[in-house]
Order: sequence, then structure tokens, then C-alpha cells
Amino acid sequence: MSSRFPAIVAPGEGRPATLVSLTDAELPDAPITVEIAYSSLNYKDGLAVTGSTRVVRRTPMVCGIDLAGVVVTSRSAEWDPGDEVIATGWGLSEIHPGGYTTRQRLQPEWLVRLPAQMQPKSAMAFGTAGLTAMLCLLALEREGCTPERGGSVVVTGAAGGVGSVAVALLAQAGYRVVASTGRRELTDYLVGLGAQEVIGRDELVGSATTPLAPERFVGAIDTVGGTTLAAAIAQMHYGGVVAACGLAGGSDLPASVFPFILRGVTLAGVDSVHCPTSQREVAWDRLARDVPGATLEAISEVHPMTEVPDLARAVLAGAIRGRIVIDPHV
Repeated sequence: MSSRFPAIVAPGEGRPATLVSLTDAELPDAPITVEIAYSSLNYKDGLAVTGSTRVVRRTPMVCGIDLAGVVVTSRSAEWDPGDEVIATGWGLSEIHPGGYTTRQRLQPEWLVRLPAQMQPKSAMAFGTAGLTAMLCLLALEREGCTPERGGSVVVTGAAGGVGSVAVALLAQAGYRVVASTGRRELTDYLVGLGAQEVIGRDELVGSATTPLAPERFVGAIDTVGGTTLAAAIAQMHYGGVVAACGLAGGSDLPASVFPFILRGVTLAGVDSVHCPTSQREVAWDRLARDVPGATLEAISEVHPMTEVPDLARAVLAGAIRGRIVIDPHV
């Protein structure tokens, strides 16, 4: 191995991250060393890399909330050299150094075994976004919102990372999917992922002029928050289920209790950062089984790590379609 290796590091004080070189001595003292094959780009990565918010709580910080690779050294009985692993969340890129590098040291409990039928590149084509989308689908299923019920499930922010995977997952599972997006020019892309109807974000919000709007959806996966989430809740059928996982459109919720107490609507919060390992394993196995390779190729693009600063600005501007895989070796 080279004595120095590249990394995208946030220096602190709200300054943007840059490409630097590190040595093993600058890695944390953790039991597992992973040679990273791929990472990915998520909305939170955009925040961390640009330094636009206080996502990064310790500096200097290696950015990147996701990684997939192979164990090269281990001081843990749980993992052996040669094991292929995934790590997402757990404070990576916030309080623990993350995946925008070629080598990282991690705690054993942060790792999930790469499913046998999945490659590291495919795992990062999903990344945190795909894991979150699957956790949302599992939440709908737990609350009885299944394809057999009939009706439509709306996905908000449908052209983004979580939204794109959610549209594909729902369609593959047999749901009728309505994709809501602020980028109507991506209608063909969303239809190609399985959406049977594409509506504008303004149409979704504009249809909810009262706390109890006409019943339109049996379920929702919301990646946006704010007025968009409130609009989805207001348009649920009786017994509808909303899985909420994002706040790109705001952290407030300008809704009323009427949908919950008069229509029995369920609002299910979905967290992928501290999600228990047992749930992660179920979600990753489902992702490996349920999404065709051709669909994953349509959702994702591979970019070199040198482009991360530009990509981070683009994801915050809403200019990224689908998923971006980061190759730290080029």
C-alpha cells in the first residue's frame, strides 16, 4: 500500500472540504481497517463538503457518510480480512471520519456484510439513499400499506437519490406509483423507473388547500418535509401511511391533527443513521433481491472523487438526478 492516500477533508470553521493526502497515522484508532472500493453522494454529503451547515461536528473530518469495501485488518472476532462490507450512517462524516478516501478504520458494529449477490459498486449505487428508501418501504408494509390494498402511493422529491430508488422499489413491488417532482423535465426518467403518474410539486401542494383535502393516496414516501409533507398527509385515504425521511424542503410541519384523528393516518418516521443492524441486514438483502441491475444502472452514475466538491454544490442545488457513486481511486 502507498504510504499516502487521497481523501476529501473538511478543515473546519464552515470552510469547504478539499482533496488532500493522508497517512495511516491520521486514521482513527479503531479495530477494523477497510480498503474502500466505492462511496456515494448524498444530500448530507453536500452539506458537509460545502461547509454550509454544522453537519460536521469535529474537524478536520474525512467526509462521506457511505462506503463499501473489503476488510484488510481486523482486531475483532466479528470480521476477518477479506470480508466485503458496507458502512452507512453511524455519524460517519459528522463525528467519525467517513468514506471519501481509499482506506478507513471503523468500529465492527458499524459494518454490514455485503449481500452475496451484490457488488460494492452496486451497494454504493444504493448507499444511504437506497437504504433509506427500503426502510420507508418496510415501514409502509408494517403498517398494512401493501399493493393488495390498491390505490396510489406518492413519492415526493422523486427525482432525487432516495426518491429515485423509492419509485423503483415501489413499482417493482407492485404498487401504483405517483412521482412528485419539481423537475417535470425528468418525467420520462421517472416513468422509466416505474412511475405510472408524474405530478409537479406545486400540483401536490396546491391540491391541499385545507387540512383534510380530497383523498388521493393510500401511502407516501416523503423525502422533502415542510409543506410538501403536510400536503401528502392531507391527501391520504382513511388508514393511509406516510413514511417521512427527509427535510430538503424544510424541517417544519405546517399540518393539523385532523388527518390523524379523523382518517386514522399514520406518520412513520424513518431514520437510517442509527438504524439497528438487524433492520439494516433485512433492508440490504431486500435491495439486493428486489432491484433489477438495469434499473440500478439507470439510476446511478460513477464519478471520480476529485469531482466531489462540484457534485456537493450540485446536489444542494437540486441539480443531481438519481444516485452518484464515488470512485476514490481516480
